[in-house]
Amino acid sequence: MPAEGTRMAGLWEREVGRLRPKRFANAFMASRDFVQSLGIQKRLREHRGCVNTVSFNSSGNLLLSGSDDMTLVLWNWEAGTPATSFHTGHENNVLHAQFMPFSGDRSIVTAGADGEVRHLQMQEGGRVVVDRFVELEYPVHRLAVEPGSPHTFYSSGGDGSVWHFDLRGKEATNLFSCASVNDKTTEIIELYAIAMDPRNPCYFAISGSDEYVRLYDRRKNYVNGDSPFGSPVEHFCPPHLIGQNKDGVTGLAFSQAGEMLASYSYDNIYLFERDHGLHFNNFKVGEKLLMDETMGATLPLSLEKLPVPQTFKGHQNMQTVKGVNFLGPNYDFVASGSDCGYVFIWRKKGGELIRVMKGDKRIVNCVEQHPSESIFASSGIDTSIKIWGAGESEDPSVANFDEVDDPDPYLFSMSSDSDSSVYMDDYIFPPGSGSSDDEDEADDSSGEDTTSDEGDEEDTEEMAEGDESEEEDTEEMADGDEGEEDDKGCDGDMDDD
Repeated sequence: MPAEGTRMAGLWEREVGRLRPKRFANAFMASRDFVQSLGIQKRLREHRGCVNTVSFNSSGNLLLSGSDDMTLVLWNWEAGTPATSFHTGHENNVLHAQFMPFSGDRSIVTAGADGEVRHLQMQEGGRVVVDRFVELEYPVHRLAVEPGSPHTFYSSGGDGSVWHFDLRGKEATNLFSCASVNDKTTEIIELYAIAMDPRNPCYFAISGSDEYVRLYDRRKNYVNGDSPFGSPVEHFCPPHLIGQNKDGVTGLAFSQAGEMLASYSYDNIYLFERDHGLHFNNFKVGEKLLMDETMGATLPLSLEKLPVPQTFKGHQNMQTVKGVNFLGPNYDFVASGSDCGYVFIWRKKGGELIRVMKGDKRIVNCVEQHPSESIFASSGIDTSIKIWGAGESEDPSVANFDEVDDPDPYLFSMSSDSDSSVYMDDYIFPPGSGSSDDEDEADDSSGEDTTSDEGDEEDTEEMAEGDESEEEDTEEMADGDEGEEDDKGCDGDMDDD
């Protein structure tokens, strides 16, 4: 019998009937082996522009994508073919698209860089009926669908507005505009992200062009002049960024346990729990932080006493509006794209960086997990969508890799906590070698140690194969992605929004 606790032991227990297949699959997806066995299984090619949004339906058999070409594609991702595609009616990039629950996958909502929110209903015979709900002056970056509701969803936009939509009466309600925490100003915060707590849909969070993630309780909000609508019930921010970060938070994601990931521009990803709330810790948000020491003034609570959230380091989030997501059946991992064109995967507990995988020739913006299988999709500046899964993946010597020999030097010239220039191939980090909160920031030597570790022959062979095929990959790239557009046309170019 194999050694207890090993993957072979799990396989043996499954084969002899001691471990149910579903439980074995979940255990595998929560393991380091799962992350280290991931590879690109398929590339989905249909769009003619950057792919800004990907999402699976509830059963996982369909994948929905939206692009700068203003179209939506419904994919039979297992076959690698589009089931259907159609123009959305948007006059600019499609930035986000979602299936509405319990609609037979025929009801879809979209948001665009043209400031419009649209509802598309697919009917028999391929006819698509489109309703336009709002048309704003600024891009609508993100939608949040109420879990379990086929009728209700929310949006957040570049003008700071949060809208509530009800498909039953085709109603659109402007709930509030997000203002600066400084009461003395009327500055509006440009919003990049909105997410709903799946455990308690009464709560939703928003983030944008300042350092705070704001949590709202819709039960306490009323649309009238005397209401506290627009007043968050909680604020979240890493202590060292309070009053310091003006670049904003581009991505949010909730776990089933109520944890919340926030991806900070020009900084790291952070995991917030209830006890990280500033109100929970009696910290007054918006109070002046620079006090005159000669007068003996002190803050109500020292920043040093605020709890520090788990940090995930290594990626770059400077150029576009990037999402962030959990991976695994129990949300055991954290995944994000990066300006360097790689997908980064960390272990949630401890923040250890486990895997860095080439996912785009320029920038990866989206990482989306399948609802039940060990599969996820990624997209970005490339016109293709990558489907990642465990097991045998495409042969790098014959695959049409979407990468270039020399990465854009601009990507690696900015100041950042991260130095992704060391990741020129697929990197698998052995236990203890990835970055985490318990270690100093990773330096260039960490990549060299990975390639020279004699105990990791498999990893070294994998990287060697990638190096040998680099020339062939670059030559073949032109065949599949010649029509790709310039970066500035894609989702969330923050200089252009």
